Amino acid sequence: MLEEFYIAGFGGQGALSTGQLLAHAGLMEGKFVSYVPFYGVQKRGGMANCGVSISDRQISCPIVTEPTVLVAMNNSSLERYENTVVSGGLVVANRSLVDVPVKRKDIRAVPVYANLEAENLGDSRVANNIILGALLELTGIVSIKAVEDSLRIVLPERHHEMIPVNVKALKRGVELAKEYKTSVKE
Repeated sequence: MLEEFYIAGFGGQGALSTGQLLAHAGLMEGKFVSYVPFYGVQKRGGMANCGVSISDRQISCPIVTEPTVLVAMNNSSLERYENTVVSGGLVVANRSLVDVPVKRKDIRAVPVYANLEAENLGDSRVANNIILGALLELTGIVSIKAVEDSLRIVLPERHHEMIPVNVKALKRGVELAKEYKTSVKE
């Protein structure tokens, strides 16, 4: 089993921390993991992407060029990386900010209104973890428990007061993905 994720957004959207949480959770579950961030020189608003590979075997190349899963946090990320997703792959799009449709018919597209849901939880900064929760439910790559445990390690200590709302965001993302899967079956 090898899953390759490409998480793409702008600086400040949490793409890199989403990748770190996913990678760390994989390590906690004894899997082989690679995490490679890519970002522009800007602190906020510039490109911030990462590739994460999780496998039950050693990973020969840490660079993700053909992801099985793309997380698109904004329009430009979807437009730029949709064509890199392998046939049969998955695109999870932050529908709060992505208003262009997924064009390919050979991949599954799941919309998540992450910003709206984060605002409903009272903190717009947890939109990335709503997407991560949905991703966990859709792929089953790591457990939500491993991601929850990773929050204490990945988040700087000065942000530990945000752990409870981040856990709520993860759980809300799982719920949204379950609702989506149910609606698709009907």
